[in-house]
Amino acid sequence: MDMSRLDCWVVTDGKVGMEVQCLGLAEALGCTPKVKRVMTRGPWRWLPPQLWFNALAAQKPRADVLAPPWPDLMIATGRQTVALSIAVRRASAARAGGPTFTVQIQDPKVDPASFDVVVVPAHDELEGRNVVVTAGSIHRVTHERLAADAERFRARLAHLPRPLVAVLLGGSNGHYVLDDGVARRLGAQLAALSRQGFGLAVTPSRRTGEANTAALRAELAGCPVEIWDFTGDNPYFGILGLADAIIVTPDSVNMVSEALATGKPVHVVPLDCKRDGKFAAFHRRLEESGLTRPFVGRIESWSYPPPDDTARVAAEIIARLAARRGGAS
Repeated sequence: MDMSRLDCWVVTDGKVGMEVQCLGLAEALGCTPKVKRVMTRGPWRWLPPQLWFNALAAQKPRADVLAPPWPDLMIATGRQTVALSIAVRRASAARAGGPTFTVQIQDPKVDPASFDVVVVPAHDELEGRNVVVTAGSIHRVTHERLAADAERFRARLAHLPRPLVAVLLGGSNGHYVLDDGVARRLGAQLAALSRQGFGLAVTPSRRTGEANTAALRAELAGCPVEIWDFTGDNPYFGILGLADAIIVTPDSVNMVSEALATGKPVHVVPLDCKRDGKFAAFHRRLEESGLTRPFVGRIESWSYPPPDDTARVAAEIIARLAARRGGAS
């Protein structure tokens, strides 16, 4: 089945971490998607998806339009897209090629049968005949992308000692706190690794914050380290491709999932968890499966079969699309 010929929409509320998952799946399918970002106005934005009347009228004027011609495939994620996915599927019922095939990423909090496929991580604990369960989040990491970006950034990181450790920093969220004290403690541990001969390539995120990044820099003063300052091309994939081991904060399922896709040792920074919820369950499952280990100031070596959730989900969607088309012929 030639997926490249399908008209595909990626629909999100613009959150980067969620949009990345949709784009990663579209790329794995071989599609070139049209990205549509939704912005919902009242009263819809305050209502649960089940109560969205005339959902396609919920968009603010400056949002991307969801209107015919309807796509062959719609990949969506985020609370604001749930009712819209259902509405597009319903509105496209009379379409010549059949109704739009809808894929909803993350638990939609409505009956999964409202979509063709629902993709959820195991810690969402959702089941259904059309529910595809993943170990973590789907993403854009592929061996080809890592190899290409490793070559792009090889010269830029050539001054760093080997083995090279990638350090992926997130920030505080509803479950974890990354503050000045955490940044300084982590910085001191990384400085100790540097004195042992490890090279360090650090990629903060916007959520890390300038103060935390400055605290980390202070602890690493004088060490051979590369800390991305958000100027120039993002070296994220290049660092993952060049690294021998990875340290990552636990606040982002995306970052941990992307790190694991490399097949390299992944150490998760222990942070105090505010509540024993989905994040804690996610990390427990990974550690118990032998995929990750906590970072306690040293780099260890182990191997594991890297999860290939994105390719597996793509294969399932292709099979279901082919079955539907075959049944309609």
